[in-house]
Amino acid sequence: MERKQIVVIGLGRFGSSAANALYEMGHDILAVDSNEARVQDTLGKATYAVRGDATSEAVLRELGVPNFDVGIVAIGSAIEANIMATVLLKSLGIAHVVARAKNKLHGQTLERVGADRVVYPEQEMGLRTAHNLLNPNVLEYMEVGGNFGISKLRVADLLSQQTLKEAGLTGARDRYGLAVLAIRRGQKVIHLPAEEERMETGDVLVIASESDRLEKLFAEKNGHRKAG
Repeated sequence: MERKQIVVIGLGRFGSSAANALYEMGHDILAVDSNEARVQDTLGKATYAVRGDATSEAVLRELGVPNFDVGIVAIGSAIEANIMATVLLKSLGIAHVVARAKNKLHGQTLERVGADRVVYPEQEMGLRTAHNLLNPNVLEYMEVGGNFGISKLRVADLLSQQTLKEAGLTGARDRYGLAVLAIRRGQKVIHLPAEEERMETGDVLVIASESDRLEKLFAEKNGHRKAG
């Protein structure tokens, strides 16, 4: 993986999480926020964490931002500052700018002023939360399109010690219309596991499926357990 220099502007929940994750992946991270408390909270979770006004071109130049590869504008509530920071990063020559949007209109504005990618963390979090509420075994969910997505699913007791075949999870779009892409077992990852792979409590399955297929799987498994 190529090490990149990334500036993250705005250190709320989304910005600080992005900065910390990218820092742990080995990238050089400059984290910027006008709030001193947020900057202090980010110390040790980024290469540099500084207090500064990211809507000031002079401040960004002083921080060396024009030399960075990627910019992430994570400012949440202050839409004007969010848009201004995005414009400045592009005008300073940042090759790839990712900007956070509150809604579609905001996102369209960011695209018009040069953002290379627009993300909607509140909407995405709402979608993941909805799937987690419907099925507590779902750890994460990423929508691919429509009703289809990829889920990280904790192996519960009702699936433990069964092989994928015994659980009806083999043969892509077979019994439940889903495909097991991988199993994470501690630090080990089993890619495209064989049908005779036996699941263990604590395993995490990575599954591609339509949302209602997971509900069908657990409804049936829970029904069998209660009947037994």
